[in-house]
Amino acid sequence: MMSGNYLMHPLEFLINTLFGLYILVVMVRFLLQWVRADFYNPVSQFIVRVTTPALRPLRRVIPGWGGIDFAAVVLMLLLQLLSLTLILLLRGQGVPLLTLLFWSLAELVTLAINIYIGAILIQAIISWINPGTYNPVISLLHALTTPLLRPARRLLPPISGLDLSPLLVLIALQLLKMLAIPPLMMLAGLR
Repeated sequence: MMSGNYLMHPLEFLINTLFGLYILVVMVRFLLQWVRADFYNPVSQFIVRVTTPALRPLRRVIPGWGGIDFAAVVLMLLLQLLSLTLILLLRGQGVPLLTLLFWSLAELVTLAINIYIGAILIQAIISWINPGTYNPVISLLHALTTPLLRPARRLLPPISGLDLSPLLVLIALQLLKMLAIPPLMMLAGLR
């Protein structure tokens, strides 16, 4: 005889994976819009096609302002709330809405920071392995990371041809994660 936990873990995995992947794509679209990346890039076009059906109805009621796509922010927040709610229901747990809201915000801030950390690491590795080649993904990585790397390069110029600014930004992002996430989790009552 199998227990109820037998299906719970695979279902949690599916919920986390499916919601997580879509939230990731919406977050990447949001960040690429924010840095004004090339939306004629094939990767950008794919992201736009995948996210537009969910964003179109929200944009009718939630306008963007100051270069920020608030419809995308609301969509990410709603999807994260729904994902956490489904997982908690699956576990048979209940959590107040305010707790879920702060927990969702913490998850989204963590995701945004992790996207930047991953983008900088991938960009650094590619620059060591195959510098100077063009690829649509590399182009988007540069567009995404340049707003963070440019000030770091002014602060820490290349030393003997070695650019240490990515290391400086990675340290700053880790510090930001360590300083920003715990207060959100405390507000959620989870720490």
